[in-house]
Amino acid sequence: MIVKHVAMKAVRKSNFGELARYLSDPQERNERIGDIRIANCHADELADAVLEVMATQARNTRAEGDKTYHLIISFHAGEQPPDTVLAEIERRICVGLGFGEHQRISAVHHDTDNLHVHVAISKIHPTRLTMHEPFRAYRTLVGLCTALEAEYGLEPDNHQARKRGAENRAADMEHAAGVESLLGWVKRECLPQIQGAASWMALHQVMHDNGLMLRERGNGLVIEAGDGTMVKASSVSRDLSKSKLEARLGMFRLAVGHADQVEPTRRYEARPVRARIDTSALYARYKTEQQAIADSRSFELLTVRERKAREIDAAKRAGKLKRAAIKLMGGPGVSKKLLYALASKALHHRIQEIHAQRRKDSQAIRQRSQRHTWNDWLQHQAKAGDQQALAALRAREAAQGLKGNTVAGQYRRSNAPLATPEHITKQGTLIYRVGNTAIRDDGDKLNVSRSASQDGLIAVLSMAALRYGQTLTVNGTAEFKEQVAQAAAAANLTVRFADPETEKRRLVHLAANRADRLSANRPRGIHR
Repeated sequence: MIVKHVAMKAVRKSNFGELARYLSDPQERNERIGDIRIANCHADELADAVLEVMATQARNTRAEGDKTYHLIISFHAGEQPPDTVLAEIERRICVGLGFGEHQRISAVHHDTDNLHVHVAISKIHPTRLTMHEPFRAYRTLVGLCTALEAEYGLEPDNHQARKRGAENRAADMEHAAGVESLLGWVKRECLPQIQGAASWMALHQVMHDNGLMLRERGNGLVIEAGDGTMVKASSVSRDLSKSKLEARLGMFRLAVGHADQVEPTRRYEARPVRARIDTSALYARYKTEQQAIADSRSFELLTVRERKAREIDAAKRAGKLKRAAIKLMGGPGVSKKLLYALASKALHHRIQEIHAQRRKDSQAIRQRSQRHTWNDWLQHQAKAGDQQALAALRAREAAQGLKGNTVAGQYRRSNAPLATPEHITKQGTLIYRVGNTAIRDDGDKLNVSRSASQDGLIAVLSMAALRYGQTLTVNGTAEFKEQVAQAAAAANLTVRFADPETEKRRLVHLAANRADRLSANRPRGIHR
């Protein structure tokens, strides 16, 4: 179990209402939102609770920091604690951080490969109106996670910090966007060479050979790539801080003499993170599409700006004509002054309308032509039926196989989707819906949600038979295996199970069902 605090970089962007809306938005996916809980609010409805929290925050006029605390509690793939356990874990973590009496809203999300809980907490105490900021929260969370994992039998994580802040942010970016960061590229490709340099000249030469530049910035050093991307040298390794390098190599010296040298042997480029298959052709297609979107957006925005300029010029000409007509009119000066004022007001109003329409059109263009990250583009293409994109998602090193209650087979006939998926995760897991049952498909196994109905189990067995043939392997709890055996017998499916005990239970239920049908069809009054 991992608990992470998502800090808002700019306080002005923090908004409890927006966060609550994100937490509770199903985003057209039935599987996304699970249990939603409201704590320490008088309101029972989500919208009313959000208004109550925001009103409480508004009453504290002294606090200048972020008044909202956003937590994410994430579990290992395959772990599905019941809602009562999730609620208790959320409560214990909030109490441990000192938010036990604070207003908060939590939502369970099921739309990724890892079940996770978002918690939006108001830092403002509902009665004292003071703001609470946990002291060294990461240390508190280490103890809480360790205790909760042991108490509820969850798979333990190593909660000791192994990466610094910049490394964590780079890893998060690589995971979310699927594109290699400069920090990650330097650490993987040329860090040993950089650390082995014995002089400033040798260090600058290593940097040049890799298409990089080391230069001063503020009180430290930064590594800059050819495309202008920069990263703090000390973020790559503590050994590369300015103080440690100067202690080893002497006073910092600028790079000289590299302008006439040969081209670097390699350069950093924002490319997909390492995968088990070649994605170069897909990535080239992605870059071409994104560039086309950017060009189209620039052209449309330019068209809007030019139209705005023409309309403003036309409005000003019309206003000038009105003033000229007023000047030629007879009558008292007071009347002319009033007419001039009305003409000026009409022009001002018309220009405001033009600016408002331009903002509206520009916003519509930007929303319509948003650029996608590499991962988002792969998800979109995979949902449209692109098998190469789906294979690329599943080939990522971060992708993990499904765990928990699963159905699979020894032989695989096809990797094609078994139906139209409701959603595709960043790891390439397809999520299907059958009534209230969610079925997850990673290409190797089918996973079934805890609340699976018999119809859902029959559906997953039918899907598994299409992909793996008649002999199926069932993994999971004893209760799940029993439910699968009952479903197979109830639907009289032509499948059999590799596990002898599960197959025996299927045959027992099948015989019992046949006996029940014979008894129901036997005419009354005939006894044997």
